[in-house]
This record gives sequence, structure tokens and C-alpha cells, in this order.
Amino acid sequence: MLDKVKDIHQEIEQFDIKSPEQLEQFRMRFISRKGVITELFEGLKSVPQADRRTVGQELNGLKNFAQERFDMFNQLVEEQRTAASSAPPVDLTLPTIPNLTGTQHPLSLVRQRIIQIFERIGFNVADGPEIESDWYNFGALNFPDNHPARDMQDTFFVEKMTEGAPSDMLLRTHTSNVQIRLMERQKPPIRSIMPGRVYRNETISARAHCMFHQVEGIYIDRNVGFKDLKDTLYHFVKEMFEPGTQIRFRPSYFPFTEPSAEIDISCQICGGKGCNICKHSGWVEIAGSGMVDPQVIANCGIDPEEYTGFAFGMGIERITQLKYVVNDLRLYTENDVRFLRQFEGL
Repeated sequence: MLDKVKDIHQEIEQFDIKSPEQLEQFRMRFISRKGVITELFEGLKSVPQADRRTVGQELNGLKNFAQERFDMFNQLVEEQRTAASSAPPVDLTLPTIPNLTGTQHPLSLVRQRIIQIFERIGFNVADGPEIESDWYNFGALNFPDNHPARDMQDTFFVEKMTEGAPSDMLLRTHTSNVQIRLMERQKPPIRSIMPGRVYRNETISARAHCMFHQVEGIYIDRNVGFKDLKDTLYHFVKEMFEPGTQIRFRPSYFPFTEPSAEIDISCQICGGKGCNICKHSGWVEIAGSGMVDPQVIANCGIDPEEYTGFAFGMGIERITQLKYVVNDLRLYTENDVRFLRQFEGL
């Protein structure tokens, strides 16, 4: 009998009560008229007379312990019920919280528009690695090791991390690396654009950033001339910007194109009258371009005597700035909801 009393005492100690239902289970199990403690009292008659007093005291202690536990848990459950009932009622007549519709980032909007314009005239989209070797970022594009043109771009070099790994890895400074990879693995005709992120070690300001986005394009085929380049970019400007936007080509220099030209358009912010964005000239540069240098074509295993081509590249941030009148490049990466919500529905 005493062993049973100890077992019931241990069971009461371990019984966990967190709800009114569990409290009722405890009552029915231990302190009700049909509970196990009542059954033990009824069995007291079969205990020898000499032991009955001791067993009876143990049973009374067990009964009191069960009642104390029940009272304690009953008070806790009641306090929980009172706290829940004191919470402010839900007003079902209040309007629901609106589901706010998200919006695409302005750079994504312009990137998609650029892709759409060039896809309509036969260009497809190509992609490549952002961590690149010196050959694909510089060497194949006519940038010799000591060529001063390398100073045009401040590069983030990737530290050699493992034994045997190449030590000339870097974060690409333009998406031209994708052009080289494309020409290596694909035979002409090639007509593709390469949008993507690029990196340059520049001080972050309203006019510059160490990470930005470019889209470059290339067309390699037989009898491709400078007129094809001009017609392509005239079409792009006509589709991207306001009607009446003027465009001009200025002679320039790039190691991977010859001849080379920079493309300006009339300032979309001041309408060509002159402002801080266009430095009061009325013109804003949007891209660089030119005929692909024959040596670059040869570096990729294509015969420059048979094939010619043109290439161009532009900054997506600059196009977005002109299209949506954004006066600070840092706004693109600050995630200011007030800025982003201006582009809802576009």
C-alpha cells in the first residue's frame, strides 16, 4: 500500500496543468469520489491492524497534497482566464488592413525596358561571371599589362585564397567579359546584349558608386559597318526616351574598338537648356561604342578578315537617372521606401 501511495504522490508532482481541460483531468484522476485516492482509502480495510494507522496518515498526507496542487493550479488557470477576458474586444466593424502592393525597383524597370527594345530587333540576352580573370576582363580586350588604358578603371582584385588558384582574379569592371566568352564558344552571327552588375573602386557620391549596372551589346557578322551601329543606337534612343530627343556621336578612344565613339543625347531633365546634370551643356553622355577591333575578334578565334562587328555599352543607372529624373545615384541602393513607392504602377 505504501508503495502505491509513493507512486501516486510522484504522479501528482509530475502532472502538468496549463489549461482548464487538464485541470479537470487532474480533479477526476486524484480528488474526485471515483479517483485513485478514494480507492486507496477504501483499500485501507484490508491493511493489517498494526499498519493501518501509519498507512492512514500517509493517505491523509497524499489527499492534502493533491488538494493543494489542485487549488494552486486552479488559481493559475483562473488568472489566465481573467487576463484573457480583460483584453480589449475586437471591433469587427473596423476596416481591414490593406494589402500593400509592392513595386519593382527603378533599375529593374529600366533594365527590362532595355532588354525589350533590343530583343525586338534580334538581340538575345547573355550572362557571365562577376568574378573574372584578368584575361577576360582586360587581356582579350587589348589591355596589355602596362597599357595606360588600365588606369581608366580602378579594379577590385580578389585575393588568392588557396594554393594553386589563379592570382589574377578580379571583380569585373564591365560586362565585356561576357562578349569575349560568347565569341569564344559561338560562331557568328552573334547578336547579344549583356546586362549585369559591375564593380569599380570609386568613392560613393551622388554621381558615382563602387557597384553599378551596365548593359553592353555586340553584333558580329559579315559586312557589319558603322552605319549598323548608328542605326541600332538611334532606334534605342527613339524607343527609350521622349520624342524629339537628339543624339550625337563624338569621336573617342577605347582599347577594344576602332573607330570609337561616345553617344550623347539632349538632356532629358532640362530639355537641352542646361542644368547641373548636363553641366550646362545641354548634352548628357549615355554610352560608349565603336567597331570591334580586329585583334579582339582574332583573340576569340574568329577570322577578322571574314567577320566584322560593333559593340556598345551603357550604364543602367545613367539611363534611369535621365528617364525618371533621379538626381542622386545613392538613392538606388538605400532602400528608402518613399523613393521606391514613386515607381508603383510603372
